[in-house]
Amino acid sequence: MNSNGFWTSPADRIVRGSMGHCNLTVLQAPSDVDGRALPPNDPLRAAEFAASYDTVEEILEDLGARSALETPYPDRRSDLDVVQAGAWGHVLGICDPAFADNGNDTPLLHGAKVLRERFPDARVVGRVHFHAGADHTEDLVWLPDGAMFHASGWPGDEPFVVSGDPDAVIASLGLTGETLEGAGLHLDEDEPNETEWSALATLALGQADPWNRPDVQTSAFRVRHTESAVRAMEHLYFI
Repeated sequence: MNSNGFWTSPADRIVRGSMGHCNLTVLQAPSDVDGRALPPNDPLRAAEFAASYDTVEEILEDLGARSALETPYPDRRSDLDVVQAGAWGHVLGICDPAFADNGNDTPLLHGAKVLRERFPDARVVGRVHFHAGADHTEDLVWLPDGAMFHASGWPGDEPFVVSGDPDAVIASLGLTGETLEGAGLHLDEDEPNETEWSALATLALGQADPWNRPDVQTSAFRVRHTESAVRAMEHLYFI
């Protein structure tokens, strides 16, 4: 392993692509908390959560507090080593460039399975949007009662795969037709690749969503990613 960890690309190499959401959130009971009532981020617990995630081999540096709205837009290879994590009471979250994909794998689903095992009574929600010439998204909701859906693919194009049962998720969350309509969701009318699955993930987080609030702080860390995470990112972010 060299000074760049498992990277073969130099730290100043320009990356391609850009991101929207790229986060996983663990919402433990009570799930109806208002984001405005979340306690401040606990940096120590945030570091523990980031270090425990399976894309992270080691935390190298604490970069301090950042707004949860500051989604990383990596410009150079070294930016891919930065993750954000938060521990806001019973809500945990992590944002990692290693979650992005272009259809070759499903890193968000893999991560959610790990968190589901660790927090079986929690609501696990993930959203990733990666753009590199075309958009690729991966969204997921996994509820304590077992209801889940996972959607991954190219919006407006193929292939696009949805697994699990979105209707079971909607029923378990008690979402009304009016609520779905307000979020722009028309599951009975739109094709899977025309559905804004991240909107359903956002509804699953509700008012507890920490990633949509400028006043919610995360902790940023420079990390050494695992070898498998680095290999996947080198394939994705560089031509």
